[in-house]
Amino acid sequence: MFKGHPKGLIVAFFANMGERFGFYTMMACLVFFLQARYNLSADGAGEYYSWFYFAIYALALLGGFLADKTKKYKTVILVGIALMFVGYIVMAIPKLTLWATVGGLFIIAFGNGLFKGNLQALVGQMYDAPKYAHLRDRAYSWFYMGINVGALFAPHAANGIRNWYLKSQGFIYDQDLASLSNRLLANESVDMTKLQDLANAASTGAVGSDMHAFAERYIDVFSQGYNYAFGVAAISMVISLVVYIFWKKLLPDRSQAVVEEVTGEGAKEQPPKKPLAIVWALIVGVGAALGIYFGMKLFGEDGFSLAFAAGLFIIFVVWILQISTKEEKPRISALLLVFTVVIFFWMAFHQNGLTMTLFARDFTVKSVSNFSMIFFNVWSLLAFGIAMTGLGYALRNKSSAKERGIGAIAALGGAVAVYLMYNSFDPTNRIQPEIFQHFNPFYIVFLTPLVIGFFAWLNRRKKEPSTPRKIGIGMILAAVAFALLLIGSLDLAAPKDLNLTGSTISDEARISHWWLISTYFIITIAELFLSPMGLSFVSKVSPVRFQGLMQGGWLAATAVGNKLLFVGSKMWDRIQLWQLWLIFIVFCMLSAAFIFSIMKKLERSTKDS
Repeated sequence: MFKGHPKGLIVAFFANMGERFGFYTMMACLVFFLQARYNLSADGAGEYYSWFYFAIYALALLGGFLADKTKKYKTVILVGIALMFVGYIVMAIPKLTLWATVGGLFIIAFGNGLFKGNLQALVGQMYDAPKYAHLRDRAYSWFYMGINVGALFAPHAANGIRNWYLKSQGFIYDQDLASLSNRLLANESVDMTKLQDLANAASTGAVGSDMHAFAERYIDVFSQGYNYAFGVAAISMVISLVVYIFWKKLLPDRSQAVVEEVTGEGAKEQPPKKPLAIVWALIVGVGAALGIYFGMKLFGEDGFSLAFAAGLFIIFVVWILQISTKEEKPRISALLLVFTVVIFFWMAFHQNGLTMTLFARDFTVKSVSNFSMIFFNVWSLLAFGIAMTGLGYALRNKSSAKERGIGAIAALGGAVAVYLMYNSFDPTNRIQPEIFQHFNPFYIVFLTPLVIGFFAWLNRRKKEPSTPRKIGIGMILAAVAFALLLIGSLDLAAPKDLNLTGSTISDEARISHWWLISTYFIITIAELFLSPMGLSFVSKVSPVRFQGLMQGGWLAATAVGNKLLFVGSKMWDRIQLWQLWLIFIVFCMLSAAFIFSIMKKLERSTKDS
């Protein structure tokens, strides 16, 4: 896996894996926690969720700027890890006010801004040497895989801790019960008979006749279970911190490279001195933000959040163009065009933690067969993945005898483990909606070697698409994923109809879980075509003195896309489901059309860098 790569990639891989485990442990349950603890609607929880996701990536601009300015990249990363640890500790404290919780989320976001983009920049720096340059795309794919090894286990950690605490207090998990309890506490119309039945089923002791008191007690315990799950995220940050402290010396020192490019003998042009660049950028950005805000107000929507996000991104765009040299501008422009495209990919993709999770909760079956349960249990899923991977090595023509032997043993061992777990599953096999989120990291972990191998096969035949072309293909695949979900949603009731009646959809009216699993499969392939390739593109094309900042720019574009998540939560209880998924299809296809229209410019910038 790491053969032929610099050893620093291993450090980045495991440091990022620990951080991502913590992050996705929290993200697996953040929306449900906000709804349960603070009795927020899907729209309200989605607003906080999107602001947090925005801040996570937007603050990477600040992190990149600080690292590029001080040249102390490793120190900035270290401070970021420490801040994230503090933020998760805050989130683990039960019964915080909403604003205290928001404060904890901001600390996490600030720490992530110092950590994420700069670690990505250091990965790219390792591949600037001619010896490793041809491995850049593969390196970012392996690095991206590390992210998702951590994310694979995160939903199960969150659910396991929450369910343990519920059980310790005499309850079992039931999302419908939590939803109806919150409705009752908000003085909304509730089917009291159904609430009583759910309460009886979810309680090991007597429920009593005071359902209002029961609802308060259940929501309190339910939300505290999530608090303890956030504590697990804090522990994961300790692991990431230890890995980074002990082996950070294997990561490159970028300061010398920056000095040589800007002031050395090979420097072609000195950076322009434009002290008013930031002023001009602020004027343009604020003007654009006001235009967006009042434009949305005209149509009856509060556009402040979007205006703020877009305005910040525009300020960055104008400022970076102002301070770039003539030689740097074509490369910077190419990067900015790609950033604009990926905004809409992340707007669609990160619905996985918002509307797609709500869809899993409200519209997919709650119980599955033993066969399906193989894919919802993390251990049987891993055993299945190991069996398939082993089988692939055993049957591959280019495998050595040793590789075929190991592959056969892995295939047999994985198959036996799957069979034993298959027979041990509970007959009801109830599934929890958050678990659907483990499919994305699972697919990434096991598909990454296949995608890398596929591109290597194309490369040997001189047919491998350029990095920008891979990004465009990724946008098309994302549209296909949502098209599949659209088809599955055609006969489903609109969420608004359920909210109006205060009811939940019957088990008979729910659709197969395979619709959502298949959607995750396709959109994950799209992600593998777009995200690690995008990181590789940024690291290759960015001027050395801007590598931290431009990685931050990629993440800032991601932040704007995350702020656009409100499109999903705003529309969730306003339109039909198929209409909701159509919105994302249209955005993805328009973005794909745009990136292919400027393909020659992007490919030329890659060759020139």
